[in-house]
Amino acid sequence: MTDLLTSILNFIQSFIGAHGWSIVVFTIFVRFLLMPLDIKNRKGMRKMQKIQPELDKLQKKYVNDKVKLQQKQTELMRRERYNPMSGCLPLLIQMPILFAMFAAMRHMANEQTVRQVFDYIQGNTPEFQGWLWVRNLWVPDSPFSPAAPSAESLRMIGYDVWQRVFQGLDSAAQSGILTNMSMLVENFSGTFDFSSAEVFNESLPLIQEALLNTPAYISSLATIPDLSNINFFIAKFSVYKEYNGLLILPILAGASQVLMTKFNPTTAQQQEGSNQAGGNFMKYFFPLFSVYICLTSNAAFALYWVVSNIIATTSTIAINAYFDRKDALATEAKER
Repeated sequence: MTDLLTSILNFIQSFIGAHGWSIVVFTIFVRFLLMPLDIKNRKGMRKMQKIQPELDKLQKKYVNDKVKLQQKQTELMRRERYNPMSGCLPLLIQMPILFAMFAAMRHMANEQTVRQVFDYIQGNTPEFQGWLWVRNLWVPDSPFSPAAPSAESLRMIGYDVWQRVFQGLDSAAQSGILTNMSMLVENFSGTFDFSSAEVFNESLPLIQEALLNTPAYISSLATIPDLSNINFFIAKFSVYKEYNGLLILPILAGASQVLMTKFNPTTAQQQEGSNQAGGNFMKYFFPLFSVYICLTSNAAFALYWVVSNIIATTSTIAINAYFDRKDALATEAKER
């Protein structure tokens, strides 16, 4: 699925010309495809809210007879045409898409990072693919991250990506990279050996060293003197002159997750004891988790996460309004 999503994103990008807006368009497209499932899920949740008082009565009545309780609950749900598993279907579909999208964004980020590294080694300053306030989509949206890719992250990129990008360059670019590598670092053999991952990985420290010796890259790592090495608990942060973002996407991720929790018809009144404690924990966990994920992931994935949350929240509000109006009309008809 990762390759499929990558191909779709590249296809959309070929028309739009910008990866950021391609992600927005793709996310809108996916959310609209899932809309029928969202409507069905919302309808099921409203049915659950409707029969919950009756379920509570059954639990009190048959508190000492679990078999009878299960039988009566099943009869009630069958009579109301409610399937408790119906709410799982949207999640079962959305979670694989989320994980595949994360992998697709990481795959694209790795490829773009390698291209940028080779640009630096050639003596050029890469043209970053930005989006609004974000300078480089393939780096986290944060003033604590430079727009340039991290040299430490290069070890996380598979050798097949390095091979594909390098061999996709024209001969002049390849020659320039190899020549500059020989000038920037010692003990470079003069070529990259892609015969195996183990062999090529021996070249990664040399690529990192060459990158760190490149004037344009050194300049991109400059920090604001008064905002350098700020102590925050056990960590240190620096604000870069060529910072990549403003933390807007991580903040929007947390805020949109809070709104999703608020407008989703949770059944807090149904939760008692440990269940309620668990519900309260998840209410705070998901927004914080969203902030963490979008703060540590590249801005491209954070953009997908935020747009997906906003569309999901908007559709939830619209669907709830539709069903509220429908229920109100049905109530008026009965009272006549």
